Amino acid sequence: MSKLVYLIPLFPLLGFLINGLGRKNLSKSMIGIVGSGAVLASFVVSVLVFLDVKTNGASVVPLFPFIDVKGLVIPFAFQVDQLSSLFLLIITGIGFLIHLYSTAYMHEEENQHYGRYFAYLNLFVFSMLLLILGSNYVIMFIGWEGVGLCSYLLIGYWFKNNDYNYAAKKAFIMNRIGDLGFLLAVFWLIFKLGTATYTDVFSAASLAKLSAFDITTITTLLFVGAMGKSAQIPLYTWLPDAMAGPTPVSALIHAATMVTAGIYMIARSNILYTMAPGTQTLVAIVGLATAIFAATIALKQNDIKKVLAYSTVSQLGYMFLGLGVGAYTGAVFHVMTHAFFKALLFLGAGSVIHAMHHEQDIRKMGGLKKHLPITHITFLLACLAIAGIPPFSGFFSKDEILMAAYAKSPLYYYVGLGGALMTAFYMFRLYTLTFLGGFRGTHDQEHHLHESPAAMTIPLVVLAILSVVGGLVGIPELFAKDAHSLEHFLAPIFAGSTAIAEHHHLEASQEWILLGVSTALIIAVILYAVNSFKKYQANGSENSGVAKLLENKWYVDELYNTVIVNPLHLLAGFFKNIIEKNLIDGAVNGVGRLVGYGSRQLRLIQSGQVGNYLIIMVLAIVVFILIWFNDLTIVYYLTRLFKMA
Repeated sequence: MSKLVYLIPLFPLLGFLINGLGRKNLSKSMIGIVGSGAVLASFVVSVLVFLDVKTNGASVVPLFPFIDVKGLVIPFAFQVDQLSSLFLLIITGIGFLIHLYSTAYMHEEENQHYGRYFAYLNLFVFSMLLLILGSNYVIMFIGWEGVGLCSYLLIGYWFKNNDYNYAAKKAFIMNRIGDLGFLLAVFWLIFKLGTATYTDVFSAASLAKLSAFDITTITTLLFVGAMGKSAQIPLYTWLPDAMAGPTPVSALIHAATMVTAGIYMIARSNILYTMAPGTQTLVAIVGLATAIFAATIALKQNDIKKVLAYSTVSQLGYMFLGLGVGAYTGAVFHVMTHAFFKALLFLGAGSVIHAMHHEQDIRKMGGLKKHLPITHITFLLACLAIAGIPPFSGFFSKDEILMAAYAKSPLYYYVGLGGALMTAFYMFRLYTLTFLGGFRGTHDQEHHLHESPAAMTIPLVVLAILSVVGGLVGIPELFAKDAHSLEHFLAPIFAGSTAIAEHHHLEASQEWILLGVSTALIIAVILYAVNSFKKYQANGSENSGVAKLLENKWYVDELYNTVIVNPLHLLAGFFKNIIEKNLIDGAVNGVGRLVGYGSRQLRLIQSGQVGNYLIIMVLAIVVFILIWFNDLTIVYYLTRLFKMA
């Protein structure tokens, strides 16, 4: 079955071509069928490939030679193993649900723009699948750049709004900064090993050729790439602004799939990171700092999508914390569970925005529970999952990361727990302000409130079920022996790291205490948040002090503008107005003016008087005769002149 793996990215590519080229001629229903059907077909093949890997193990499927020059062979081949097959299910499964949701959410768009939207979505899925399936870093990088391009196109989908175009450019440029680090790491690997293929790079013979400095540098550069794509400090500010795109785009790209590409890359390169403890510590610290920093900002955001955006940044930080402490399975587990509940949260937010006629301020909502029953219950389940309440999926994955963090350093655990408590608070603040209490919008909005159509609610229900039961694939040893089926499934991927890593085990009693205390604190925070905001009424007063600081996102964007953007604009203005206009253009224009001046003077010779022409002719003949008879003398003096020079 693995031989047919090429069909998985091929179907979305065909969907992109059909919808992209036929967007002006196809009906909306046909565009939706082609776009959604392509991803559904990929999902079906992905399931078959997953089952084949589970039965027969990993394999590499070569397609054709890609780069074949002296000393360097880069094949275009697909790595079909436990890690890639799991990500295939996440991307195509959630991707299909979001495509289905989009058929209803985007129905107001004109035909050609509707087709353009689905073409971009299909192209994104194709690029993400290429990133996951590539058997070497070069193919991964092609997919990596592809998802960056699609992110730019989809954030700026409503391109007539300049603010959205600015957000798209911001995402594109900040991702390019990280991509440079990734590219340098690939060049370093090729220079040192002569290959970028995973099986060759991770072999014992290749690893023996790399010094500690090489491994540390390569892993740090790869992490720079991951920081850009997965929105970690300091390259995180693009992701909240990316909410300018349509809500299903936020669910697919900026919550469930693209932003987890950095996690996938580090998990794929796990043996290198295990051999670079310094880089692992850096990954853990940056991840933890991002988790806390983004969570503080989310506490005071009032845009429903912005709260979820900063929540995504924070949860990505937890995944990097897991990678940094060596809990690779836990990080991948959290990628999966986060994809379920965060896609559900974004799609639920889209359902709310759809019902509220594009209103996104949660202070102007409230009481939607009775008007949107399906959206309400599914959103509540997602909030419970992300807060880490047992037995929801987020509880198992977040607990696995925090326990590994405690085993590495109790400080990591306590700081991470603080972030988890903030997560519970801001998510239930969001839930309470949106669904509980009285309606705070306009009478016209309340009159038109209604539940979303089936094409939007069916994906919500499916994702809600996954958010509830998805964690059961990773039941910890504390609850049942050998019940962590995901860990057993991924064991071959992380076998090399497991063999050389230091293992820190907690006592069962200690785990029970940590688990019980953290769960009790989270429940207390949830009850406090619900009780604090269920009777909320906007009083029009502005925040002050720390609250204002958090509402304005710690003024990081303003800091970046002051320190980086504005100086670059000044430098660009200097080069444009002084160097280019005065120096370069001045030199070019000066030559033109000199030629013009010379021409104006020479034209005076053309006076039209025959006498003048005869005098010039005679003088010219005299000069030629003098040169003719004195050529040796002239050559002699010229030779001496040049020798002196």
